[in-house]
Amino acid sequence: MKKVILGAALVATIATGAFAQVPNVSDSLLLQDAVKGKKQVNLPLFQTKYTADPSPLVVGDTLFLFTSHDASPEDIVDPNERSSAGFFMYDWLLWSTTDMVNWTEHGAVASLKDFAWRSRNNGGWAIQTVERNGKYYLYAPLHGHGIGVLVADSPFGPFRDPLGKPLVWQKQNWDDIDPTVFTDNDGQAYMYWGNPNTYYAKLNDDMISLKSDIVKLDYKIEHYQEGPWFYRRGNNYYLAFASTCCPEGLGYAMSTSPTGPWTSKGYIMRPTQRDRGNHPGICDFKGHTYVFGQSYDLMHLETFKHHERRSVSCGEMKYNADGTIQELPYWLDQQPLEQLQWLNPYNIVQAETMNWGYGLKSAKVGIENTGDVTKMPPSTGRRNMYIYDLDDGEFIRLRGVDFGSRGATKFTISAATEGAATVTLRIDKQDGPVIGTVSIGSTGSVNDYNMFHSSVRRTTGVHDLYLCFSRVKGDARLDWWQFR
Repeated sequence: MKKVILGAALVATIATGAFAQVPNVSDSLLLQDAVKGKKQVNLPLFQTKYTADPSPLVVGDTLFLFTSHDASPEDIVDPNERSSAGFFMYDWLLWSTTDMVNWTEHGAVASLKDFAWRSRNNGGWAIQTVERNGKYYLYAPLHGHGIGVLVADSPFGPFRDPLGKPLVWQKQNWDDIDPTVFTDNDGQAYMYWGNPNTYYAKLNDDMISLKSDIVKLDYKIEHYQEGPWFYRRGNNYYLAFASTCCPEGLGYAMSTSPTGPWTSKGYIMRPTQRDRGNHPGICDFKGHTYVFGQSYDLMHLETFKHHERRSVSCGEMKYNADGTIQELPYWLDQQPLEQLQWLNPYNIVQAETMNWGYGLKSAKVGIENTGDVTKMPPSTGRRNMYIYDLDDGEFIRLRGVDFGSRGATKFTISAATEGAATVTLRIDKQDGPVIGTVSIGSTGSVNDYNMFHSSVRRTTGVHDLYLCFSRVKGDARLDWWQFR
């Protein structure tokens, strides 16, 4: 991801006044005001990596979100392909939240390398992860190789391949993509998938074998293209999907049976030229229903030349009395999500927890970031992460930080660097009031972390918090921070 907020394409467009030729310019300007705290906008959820194909999973009081991963240009192995518009997808990522606005990144939980039987080093498309009997099953399409499944004892992994072969592979076509799995009230699990046709099969209780033959729907669900998301609410079954390309909106169909027939009910979000591809993920969490999808808004902060570099967004979804879904406007036309609980700054907060951090990068400790599948490690499970690639003018923003009535007076950050960096603490806006400044000095190595302290102006109540970076020299890495 380039280290600019105002990309060259946007600068040129503004300079020439050619807004009509690039309809997303206004969106990019809107995002820039929003990230500075000047406007209220429903922003893409993640910025350290390009993400797509969201798959939410609720476990207790935490919402886990699995995503696919569009490689940034520098992570594409072949330098001749780095300006290509195609898909470069090698692994799958995990994020989590308890408040819906501040998300913690957990890095790659699985990759193509975890399927030893695959022969292609690209094509890690839309997954879904589900839980059953304390096990977590990750269903993954490997483009041109069918659908595989991995299993773990934790949503963090490590995930392992229990079959050593595809769960489904219809070799006569390339329709086997975008699996979605749901276990009904009677314990029967179903898997739907397919582009442009729609298929389903029953799964056995072990979740890694088929109980039935594969059924191809003998009719076309209106607007259906790909990316199904199957779930139940009350007596109604829902099949949400990416609508007919291109651009793709979020359509849905309903049925009173898990196997149909399916009746199209229109759109959750209509197609728009502001977007191109899409993929729904839907869940209930803490009394709310959320629909996740994707856009190219993050990429449009830098360029309007089309690449498959997508970013996941989310909106709150509501139902009508008859079970149909109320249509949502485009992501950026929605208000920001309601924060479900305030963030406690007196607990240790991982640096990879943020509401916004465009231009920054993240990595798991001890694992090299690479798009080369042959160099990727097998699924590692939960590992500590750090934030790096800091530049002057960049920042981490957190929403809804509750300093309470007693107020914070001290700040501590764990960091490692062979150089130096300054972290200025501001509240409410990127250029808001300064409550403290901490200087990070050399620790001798980017692998040796020390704690750096600073007094802060007594701050009470709930504020957005900005950790603003300046005077950065060398490779500075951030582990965690905490107020006292």
